[in-house]
Parts: sequence; structure tokens; C-alpha cells
Amino acid sequence: MNYKISLLALALIASVGTVSAQTPAAKKAAPAAAAKPAAGKAAGKIATVNGNPISESLAQLLVDEQLSQGQQDSADLRAAVKDELIKREVLAQEARKLNFEKTEAVASRIELARQSILLGAYLDDYVAKHPVPESAIKAEYDRQVQLAGDKEYKVRHIQTEKESDAVAIIKQLDSGAKFDTLVKESKDLGSKDNGGDLGWMRPQGSFKDAIVLLDKGNYTKTPVKTEFGFHVILLEDVRKPEIPAYDQVKERVRQALVQQVIQKHVAELLSRAKID
Repeated sequence: MNYKISLLALALIASVGTVSAQTPAAKKAAPAAAAKPAAGKAAGKIATVNGNPISESLAQLLVDEQLSQGQQDSADLRAAVKDELIKREVLAQEARKLNFEKTEAVASRIELARQSILLGAYLDDYVAKHPVPESAIKAEYDRQVQLAGDKEYKVRHIQTEKESDAVAIIKQLDSGAKFDTLVKESKDLGSKDNGGDLGWMRPQGSFKDAIVLLDKGNYTKTPVKTEFGFHVILLEDVRKPEIPAYDQVKERVRQALVQQVIQKHVAELLSRAKID
């Protein structure tokens, strides 16, 4: 069986600055039991390369990485992991002989990897000790549902830098000019080549204030100002939004709240730190 064991797999494991990969839910999803080391092998190591042991715990890290990607635990997988770690050790020994560890660039990267492992472990522990309660998850879901409102709008727009340019476009539309033609003048490079289409949206601010007053097929008669400039908005359709059930998005909402917990904690630590 061919297993894709990446040379960067352990580095990816180390990069746990975002706690999502190590949340209780993710850990629960991993296989509960790991295969036992083969009989006859010394406890604590899977091989020795030029006198240097390769630890069983290091091998288990790489196995866990593969299991998290959907691989099945098996003797073949563990043999592939062993081969990979032996190759890594041989290469690492050669790199050390040439003093790569002492070069500034490599030493800095090693320090970044060390910090990533430390902060990942710390944040995993902090999140485990400060779990987001179910009530907070449900409250945030309800808040998002309320913000979504009871309507979604399919709109197109023409964006201008100056209010006078938007006024001129509205006058041309009033005189019978086609929206599809005038949209080529839009300053919104992301939508102008698609007829100014913004898709289905739940607008906020001045955009929403203008859209809710329109009937389908109509455009705004005065320019709408936002932080991006001025807009002439055409309302194409309205529909009732499809709100996903709580159970469908519960984990996503929880993850978002976990990130907020982390950000707040980091901000608190920064506020107490002496930074020169």
C-alpha cells in the first residue's frame, strides 16, 4: 500500500498556532487506540541510526498526522513512517556535520518551530481549561440568525470615486442607457467584468438602507455612499434566506468563539508584558 508521507509532516504538526487542529473535537475524531510496537523492539525507540535513537513518540506523532488525514492505522503505515524517519535522521545527521544548525537562517527557523510547538501546547491547554459553554454557542448562533434578517438580496452595482460620476450614471439610466453598458465604467474591478454582480447578499449599513427601498428591477435614484466610494445599485431579486440548522453549524460557531477566547487572552498577556 502506498502511503504519502511528507517530509514536512512533522513541521505541520508543529505549526499549531491555530488551535483548531488540536481542539477537543479534533482529538475525539482521531482513532482512540494506536498499534503496539513490534515485539522484540526496545521500548521507547523504533530504530537507531549511527548510534542515534529514533523515539517511538516521534514516530507516533507522524502516525497521528497521517491518521488525521484519513489514513488507517496499520503495519504498512507504521513501516512507512519508520522508513521516513530513518531517512530524515540520516539527512539531519549530515546537516549537523556541516554545522547548518549554527547558521543564522537555520537557527532562526528552528527557534520559530520551537515557539510554535510551545505556544500550540499552551493554547491547547488554555482552551481545554476555558471551554466555550453550550449556552454561549447557542446565543451566538441566535445573534447571527437575527443579523441575517428575513431577506437576501441579489444585486448589481456600479461603483464610482466621485458622487458626481454616480449622479451622471443615474441620469444616463433615466434616459434609457443600459446598466450592462454603464457598468463597464465601474471602479469595482472584482465585479465590473461580471455585470457588476455582487450575488446574493445580506447588506448592512447604507447599502441595506438603499436596497430595502427598491422594488425588483429598479435602481437607486441617488448615489449610495460607502467606504469604497459611491454606488448605483440595481436590485434583481429578493428571497428568504436559508438559515442552516443549529446542529449543522454548531462546531463552526464554537470554533469562532474559541478564537475569540484566544484573542482576548493574548491581548491580556500583551497588556501585562513589558515591551521595550
